[in-house]
Amino acid sequence: MTEFDSERQRLARIYAEMSDEALLELAADAASLTELAKTILRAELSSRSLEIPLALAEDAPKPQPPRAISGPLVMVKRFRDMPEAQIAESLLDSAGIDCFLADENTIRMDWLWSNLLGGFKLMVRPDDLEEARGVLAEAELSGSEESSGGDNHSGGNNR
Repeated sequence: MTEFDSERQRLARIYAEMSDEALLELAADAASLTELAKTILRAELSSRSLEIPLALAEDAPKPQPPRAISGPLVMVKRFRDMPEAQIAESLLDSAGIDCFLADENTIRMDWLWSNLLGGFKLMVRPDDLEEARGVLAEAELSGSEESSGGDNHSGGNNR
């Protein structure tokens, strides 16, 4: 049973135990409820043949269940060093792409294992692979433009 299903059952049980007046009072303040709670409340009101307030009208968006993994995860990129891997992971998280660093905990325990394991591996769903590569490529391009932009005074002798 997923977390989504258990929450659905929990809310259905709570609403079933409430009085008609308490349900209608809750429906009047529907803005404070999650989409899942609104859906369950709408169903409970309908089962009791109570009038559904406008705030809970049927045209309200339905909650989307969490995305299922669409097969084995795939590696987007390998990293030798942790800071670079964590930056890439946060870029993908910011873009709304689910990802994780494989072998992160093992390498944290003993950094010398990094070469043996092939470094930190940034993993994503197969459906997100191309988008993830695009996000990382865009970040590399913008990073190289920043480092090459501006004046090129290195402070040392240029030979």
